[in-house]
Amino acid sequence: MTSRVCAIRDKVQSNLPGMLVALLVAVAAQFVAEHYGAPAMLMALLFGIALNFLGQEGRAVPGIVFSSRHLLRVGVALMGARISVGLLADLGAPVIAMLILGILLTIAAGILLGRLLKQDQDFAVLSAGAVAICGASAAIAISAVQPRTERSEQQLMFTVLGVTMLSTIAMILYPTITAAFGMSDHMAGIFLGGTIHDVAQVVGAGFSISDDAGKTATLVKLIRVSMLAPVVISMSLIYRRRGAGGAASGARLPGFVIGFAVLAAVNSLGLLPEIVKLTLQHLSGWALLIAIAAVGLRTRLDQILQLGPRAIALMVAETVFLALFVLGVCRLLG
Repeated sequence: MTSRVCAIRDKVQSNLPGMLVALLVAVAAQFVAEHYGAPAMLMALLFGIALNFLGQEGRAVPGIVFSSRHLLRVGVALMGARISVGLLADLGAPVIAMLILGILLTIAAGILLGRLLKQDQDFAVLSAGAVAICGASAAIAISAVQPRTERSEQQLMFTVLGVTMLSTIAMILYPTITAAFGMSDHMAGIFLGGTIHDVAQVVGAGFSISDDAGKTATLVKLIRVSMLAPVVISMSLIYRRRGAGGAASGARLPGFVIGFAVLAAVNSLGLLPEIVKLTLQHLSGWALLIAIAAVGLRTRLDQILQLGPRAIALMVAETVFLALFVLGVCRLLG
């Protein structure tokens, strides 16, 4: 028992400096986000990249590595507290069918476009999944079940940076699209929630139109988030069946996916008190923000840019595909 306690103490002492560095970067990013309206995830990533020398060598490295790998899984698992079956009933079958079909078609289109643009298939799946489901959070979850390669973190960072910037552009541009097509506030909310990648930008775009549009957009977005668990479970099984090594291998499903599903089930049964639910949601946001800061601290900008213009074209094409699909369905429904 004594040796185990000593091992835990040594582990904490080894990881603490790097975890504190990642926490400080996350706090700075949150401060900028709250006071200047910039996306917190993007700020955490950029601040981390600017300080990447701290993640290359020195006492902070173990804690930064720990935060980038383990805290992100904790954050994704805790996202389950946002999901409940009641959300599905509030929207109706046609909208839910649209969201499910949109996710599947966007991932399929991403794989096909990736082949046409001669991109790595894992990167095509990663970027398409992030675009289709919930941006940076989905990228983190999907990356965790993909085979580990020397380009894994480079591809993850590129995807997080890409979906965050595209979400910000969409937050500004998409409300004008809904106005141009004469959509009602309710239908505009469905379009925004069904197309914009990150939750924060969905909220910003929706409430910039009206309260009704904002509430509908947020609800639709949370339904997309709820698809994260089944998609990641399916990907994990596919990679394992193919005999892929790394994070996808092993006899069991990833613990963070199970945690997500369990929390969503418990929340659906109404067993989570409101204060507990809000606390878990708050902890999830901070865990993901610290994890993104840590991944940024381990990343060099020149390595990200090595993926090149075709990778950018792939993510833009996936985003446009999803927007056109949802727009077409909204026109039919509206």
